[in-house]
Amino acid sequence: MKNATLNVIAFQRKLLASLVLLLTLAYLSNVYAKDTSAYAAAVSDAKIQAVLMEAYEKFKNDDGGKNADYIKELAVVDPKIFGISIVTADGKIHEVGDTTAVVSIQSISKVFTAALVMQEKGDKFLQEKIGANATGLAFNSVIAIELHGRTASNPFVNAGAIQSTSWVEAKDSKERWFKIKQNMNDYAGRKLPFNEKVYISEVNDNKSNQAISKLLDANNLMGSDPLEATTVYTKQCSVNVAAHDLGMMGATLANHGINPITQKKMLNREYVPQLLAVMATAGLYDNAGDWLYATGTPAKSGVGGGILAVVPGKLAIGIVSPPLDQYGNSVRGQKAAIYIIDKLGLNPFAQ
Repeated sequence: MKNATLNVIAFQRKLLASLVLLLTLAYLSNVYAKDTSAYAAAVSDAKIQAVLMEAYEKFKNDDGGKNADYIKELAVVDPKIFGISIVTADGKIHEVGDTTAVVSIQSISKVFTAALVMQEKGDKFLQEKIGANATGLAFNSVIAIELHGRTASNPFVNAGAIQSTSWVEAKDSKERWFKIKQNMNDYAGRKLPFNEKVYISEVNDNKSNQAISKLLDANNLMGSDPLEATTVYTKQCSVNVAAHDLGMMGATLANHGINPITQKKMLNREYVPQLLAVMATAGLYDNAGDWLYATGTPAKSGVGGGILAVVPGKLAIGIVSPPLDQYGNSVRGQKAAIYIIDKLGLNPFAQ
């Protein structure tokens, strides 16, 4: 009799626990629905456009920073160029300013070549062969390779980017360059122009990158001839992009690897979080930590003046403004992006 009573009590407790769980789930579901509805209202088309205009007006006359000058052709780009493009994961476009003015993509190209390698060889290959950690040193450091077990550490420093280029599957340099260029075209949804002047300016002054590639090759970390890979890498950095293009390329990542306009699948959905994680870790050179602290978003910058921020599942912000800070990141680009992310409540860590 005693055991029967205990069994009844145990059953009642389980039933009560189940009811509590169901009520809790119902409550959380209701809260989530309200939060989702509130978020949708917060990022309505009208709200995005209003904040976009505010950011543009607030920072368009900011004259901080200066163009990169270690690449001669970058020094002569109009420093007044300022364009902002926001492209949502479902393909809605909001733009203001000089959104069709082009600059060379430079280091932002590293994101898309790394994505190509992931698509061909998987995310584990990228992590194990190149790495996913910040170096704590300059993006073009040779010392970092030795300090970190003779590896590149991540695909966004020059060493890792040259590695990525070398591992793109191709029978020769011509095919490798074609695949890399076409890959960027497909992310942007258009044929991106090639800046011959920037390429010539860089290819005649890339001895440091050549040395990096040979050091990597000495450690059996290159997928093709080191000097050939360095040349192709220099070409990919010389592709021209506008703020509009960066917004679209980022929106492809925000849309889980599918271009929201062309609907072309560029990256397996399961690889996107890994790529964005490396962007968060090492996307803005030596200032990546401060950027993440302020925005919580994965991003990548280039010394041509471009900056690309991705809000996973929601939208991307592409900005072009050539003057850079001491880290090599667009001054107006950072300020405008931080303002937009804050005003629209886009920080993923604050959701």
